[in-house]
Amino acid sequence: MNNESLYQFSTLTVILLMLAFYGGTYLLTLGIRKKKEDADAFMVSNHRVGFGIGSASMTATWIWAASFYAAASSGYTYGVSGPIHYGLWGALMILFIYPFGRRFRKLAPNAHTLGELIHARHGASSQLILALSNVLGSVISLMVNFTAAGALVSVLSPLSFQAGVIIAGVGVLLYTLWSGFRASVMTDFAQLIALMAIAVVIIPAVFFAMGGPTELVAGLDNLSAEQANFFSVDAILNQGAPFFVAVLAYAIGNQTISQRLFAVNEDHIKPTFITATVGYGAIVIGLGMIGLMALTLGIEPLNGDMNNLIPQMVSGYLPPLFIALFFILVIGSLSSTADSDLSALSAIMMADVYGKNIAKGKADPQRMLLVGRLTMIIATVVGIVFASFSLDILVMLVFVGALWGAIVFPVIASCFWNRITNAAFTTSVIVAMVMFCLARFEWLPLDGATGLLFELLASIGGGVIIGLMTFGFLGRVAGFIAGILALVAMLVFATDFLRDYTVLLASLTAYGTSTLVCVVMSLASRQERFDFDSIRERVGNYDDQPTDADPSATEHQPASASLAAQH
Repeated sequence: MNNESLYQFSTLTVILLMLAFYGGTYLLTLGIRKKKEDADAFMVSNHRVGFGIGSASMTATWIWAASFYAAASSGYTYGVSGPIHYGLWGALMILFIYPFGRRFRKLAPNAHTLGELIHARHGASSQLILALSNVLGSVISLMVNFTAAGALVSVLSPLSFQAGVIIAGVGVLLYTLWSGFRASVMTDFAQLIALMAIAVVIIPAVFFAMGGPTELVAGLDNLSAEQANFFSVDAILNQGAPFFVAVLAYAIGNQTISQRLFAVNEDHIKPTFITATVGYGAIVIGLGMIGLMALTLGIEPLNGDMNNLIPQMVSGYLPPLFIALFFILVIGSLSSTADSDLSALSAIMMADVYGKNIAKGKADPQRMLLVGRLTMIIATVVGIVFASFSLDILVMLVFVGALWGAIVFPVIASCFWNRITNAAFTTSVIVAMVMFCLARFEWLPLDGATGLLFELLASIGGGVIIGLMTFGFLGRVAGFIAGILALVAMLVFATDFLRDYTVLLASLTAYGTSTLVCVVMSLASRQERFDFDSIRERVGNYDDQPTDADPSATEHQPASASLAAQH
């Protein structure tokens, strides 16, 4: 296919489509707007989001623009196992926060961010490390989603890339600015319904327009041996395993997920996370099948860019009405994630930065709202500016992923083990980041004794991941046994082998290093054991007056008292 084969809307049509989407979304938020918004509702809907809206919001947030392009790229690159590796492990990122999320909510039922819990547990330095990682992650996510909007508009219309970026940025800010998280979760519900309805039409339509099951089976002969193998070692080591390693990192480190954890009615946490897991996996694996179909037919991505794969498939095989539906589908998916990023950033600045470190627990709720809205405006401008430059954000994504991987064990252990210290938390994350960089960018040669050292740390990291996952669902003893078995298996199979896969090696090294340093420093410390009951006293709501009924809630309960004395 070439540029001439891509269908293009007129400028007026694209503008009308985007105005219809963002205008309709804005009108939807008018129904939940309050004359006097309160800080707790702005950040977490007063912890009373119901099952339906909660699971829909979780799913819509996780299905971002990159899910469309990366899922198809995965199917195109790795063949029959590609969509499974991308969709399944991505879904598990939602599921695996659930068992730890129950503990987070038990310790701090009125928290707004995970950083508030860590502040009550350790103090400012550990909290700010967690906050910084989330700020970087959310800003980069905004850039990615605005970039996707610009690319989509420039491919399917005469409008420029920058025009698409600006329209998307202003549109998302318009409906999120006043009501914050409440607006995000309410619009997520509507966006997910539209997304699923369109996906149910678009994915089969493309599939059958390209020839259906018959052509898919016939085209399997065009696949290499690795691409045709469902258990491809290449796919597992280059995509499946790195994604699996990232499961806990994204689950623990991503504020958009933890924000929903603290917002959902506590009784509905389990069904909310399970439903979101299934919904995400089904939609994304289906999108990945489009890439697999393109591979079997021998279609080359337009201009060699994998991001053009889905747009060119839709444009080349479907009529204009379906292309318009696809346009809304992508705009809806990126907007649902972008508004979640704005809500996450505002909550971090309101609670972690202003509430805990500037106001020292004596925050003015109305000033907090001002901080939150200013954060949204600044973040949108930053996202638009950097997206307009079409920058390569891979390096930043690498650092954020490493930072999230480095904090997983310290965060989880801090909520279960009373011997973890603030010094151990902070030092372990910093050392893990340094070791990650040394391995990922090969600043040290990965051979001889150096290579063995990194493979040892990575083996510990592999054991930690399996151990934590098992511990979350089956308890301490099962987690310890699974972790030891995984460590032994890694030592046997990874030695003199894993160094050839630097992405996986570096990610596992971050886990292993942070765990080792954190445990050793905590055991060596003579600091008094921590009393977990004190966290509940140190983390509370900021508004001390009952709020009006929230449309996103399933039951009414008054906001709890204002913050008590701080740590």
